[in-house]
Amino acid sequence: MTTSPPSDVAAPTTLAVTHWFRTFGRAPRILGLDVARGLAILGMAGAHIGETSTFDVLDPSTWLDLVHGRSSILFAVLAGVSIALMTGRRELPDPARVPGIRLQLVGRGAVIFLIGLALELLNTPIAVILTLYGLLYVAVIPFLRWQPLRLLIAAGVLALVGPAVLALTAVFTMFPFGAGIGLVLYGSYPLTVWLAFVFAGMALGRLGIERIYTAAVALGVGVGLMIVGYGLGLVGAVSGVASWAPEDGSARSSASGWASYPDALRDADPLGAVLSAIFGVDAHSGGTAEILGSGGFAIAVIASCILMSGPLRWILLPLGALGSMPLSAYSAHVLSVALIVGPGGYFTNNLFWAGTAVALLLVTSLWSIVVGRGPLERLVGRAAHAMASVPGAAGSQTRPSA
Repeated sequence: MTTSPPSDVAAPTTLAVTHWFRTFGRAPRILGLDVARGLAILGMAGAHIGETSTFDVLDPSTWLDLVHGRSSILFAVLAGVSIALMTGRRELPDPARVPGIRLQLVGRGAVIFLIGLALELLNTPIAVILTLYGLLYVAVIPFLRWQPLRLLIAAGVLALVGPAVLALTAVFTMFPFGAGIGLVLYGSYPLTVWLAFVFAGMALGRLGIERIYTAAVALGVGVGLMIVGYGLGLVGAVSGVASWAPEDGSARSSASGWASYPDALRDADPLGAVLSAIFGVDAHSGGTAEILGSGGFAIAVIASCILMSGPLRWILLPLGALGSMPLSAYSAHVLSVALIVGPGGYFTNNLFWAGTAVALLLVTSLWSIVVGRGPLERLVGRAAHAMASVPGAAGSQTRPSA
């Protein structure tokens, strides 16, 4: 009985690895966007399980705190870029293709939403972003043919006006609550706020963020927005308006019909609510300062990844592999937390964060080499294709996303 020499087994593996290193991240994929997604996943993992100190720009030991809030915002901006790329890249989708594209987005959004619900059922302390992520795919459907300038104006209006309008609405309605309101208006991820990030990302995709010149301009714009947003937040912190709360802390309970409404409205302090909404800069505050500052941070990160992905391509490939399957990696991270701490459990540990990062980078790189597309990404793609394949649906074919 004879056996094949080890070289016969090693040769195909070597060829597969060599081929992956040579071709992964090449057009039509955009490696810089995959790298940015990888950073977003690792950042969100850090926000969930990392131990960080309050950020101080003069103290590098606190810089890990940057992952809070900003990582999920980066993820949302990248969602907008992906939507633009899968619906025509720099060209607006042809009207004949729009019905099919709409169905694909509904299919994607529905499956992502269900994945998010499944992760929430694990009962971890993580504020799962995928339910909102799924809704965003559906919410952008009316805006698929908007020009970049129009998208940027919409993003700007939502950033500048949206938080104040939400705050006033909450005050004048005595802080309403309910499943729908908590999901789309006043939860961890208010839909109106996060649409601003998605619109900005769609504009970046339509403008061709993969081009060096566009990325360089976006980097400058992102830094400028950071200066304005975080400067606004600093003013709010110094003046104290960003830490606003209703005067008696119980405006909702103090209202019991129209007779008590004037007093309850006075206690709720509408002006204080508006000022807090404008100057709020803390993670997940949803304030104008946070949207501008952290939105600018996300744009700067995306642009930097685009610019670095050329000269540093080989070094960045593992991050790109991670970012090429963000749903699978994010879900694996949440599942790992649930398995280790159990339902309702919670802990923070930087060693676990580091181990999670290494494991995700290794597993996704190996999966990309051997299999290709991530498992949940395949599921979402099949759902999108199935939706667009309904008899009579037009324009079911879309361009591949980054």
